[in-house]
Amino acid sequence: MKKSTLAIILGGGQGSRLSPLTESRSKPAVPIAGKYRLVDIPISNCINSDIKRMFVLTQFNSASLNQHIKNTYHFSHFSTAFVDILAAEQTPDNPTWFQGTADAVRQCMNHFLNHEFDYALILSGDQLYQMNFNEMIAAHQKSGATISIATLPVNAKEAPEFGILKTDSDNFITSFIEKPNASLLPEWTSEVSEESASEGKHYLASMGIYIFNRDLLIELMSNQDTKDFGKEIIPQAIGKEKILSYQYEGYWTDIGNIDSFFEANLGLTDDIPKFNLFDNSSKIYTRARVLPPSKITGGSTIDKSVVAEGCIINGAKIEHSVIGIRSRIGIGSTISNSYLMGNDFYQNLEEIGTNNYKNILNVGIGENCIINNTIVDKNCRIGNNVSLNGGKHLEDTNTNLYTVKDGIIVVKKGATLPDGFTI
Repeated sequence: MKKSTLAIILGGGQGSRLSPLTESRSKPAVPIAGKYRLVDIPISNCINSDIKRMFVLTQFNSASLNQHIKNTYHFSHFSTAFVDILAAEQTPDNPTWFQGTADAVRQCMNHFLNHEFDYALILSGDQLYQMNFNEMIAAHQKSGATISIATLPVNAKEAPEFGILKTDSDNFITSFIEKPNASLLPEWTSEVSEESASEGKHYLASMGIYIFNRDLLIELMSNQDTKDFGKEIIPQAIGKEKILSYQYEGYWTDIGNIDSFFEANLGLTDDIPKFNLFDNSSKIYTRARVLPPSKITGGSTIDKSVVAEGCIINGAKIEHSVIGIRSRIGIGSTISNSYLMGNDFYQNLEEIGTNNYKNILNVGIGENCIINNTIVDKNCRIGNNVSLNGGKHLEDTNTNLYTVKDGIIVVKKGATLPDGFTI
């Protein structure tokens, strides 16, 4: 079963809703949980399902994603396993960039067809979930479907954000509507589990996870007019193909904007997080770094937080926060409800001494800072007595150094905030 499946991971478009985190990197390359990248999630789900032939399709800011995948996913020379990046390329047949999810797959079909496969598993590169794809493939095979869609029970508040579908008694999809108006929802309830129904989740949403039979995918991709799976391919196939709804009941979130990204990361600090990083059977793989353990000194206090390796925390107070690799936090600083992505490198003592002599800020968080409701992107230099207090009292804004979205301050990658800087 596993050898008959080829995974295609869609890298997403420009990722403007996740800006400024996507100003210099593609969406799948955005760091999560202090040490991973978003693309590690679908790749890890595939590896844990023993699906080890994967293509990642991307076109925006793909350099850091290329580097991450090249440095991370190495398989045996005697294995058929691979993770290959396919960046949008102009050819005589395809002079344009990817115009949508289906168009991205269409433009890369010649690469996929170099491999033997019975099923194409199409995934998004910007979702947080842990899923055994073998169970979905088994359901697809058993039902005799030509297309399967992973679906998630959602409530009336969430439903207008998704493609919503209805099924018959055999879980085959009979109708589909993209982002329905709230007034239409009474007509779109579906049969869900007792647990989902008790939580008011009466609607089935498409998760953007698809299985296509090889021959059907080839046929569908021959139509040059269809650009998107959710808006065109799936609705047009209903009534013509056997399309199975595979209900998934676990944790899943779409990292579509800064608010959902922030919430997903801080959710990892819960006593029992919905997304479980501490699971032997569902490991999240990422680049193997040779880093020392984190060092915590000077009477630091840390509560309800996740701290990655290689950090130096000196006399700081950290609450409900995610602290990324190689973070350096100075004496008297308070970090709360925040995500520090950390740094890509260390500065040696000589460099730190020279910078101090020349009044140049070092990488990391200085002394006596207050950082709340904030995302600090990688390699930032934040001086002493800096106060970043995010919240709904702040208006949305964008500057060279930081952005405010939905009350969340995002300090841009590599930004320098001088002593006393206040938001």
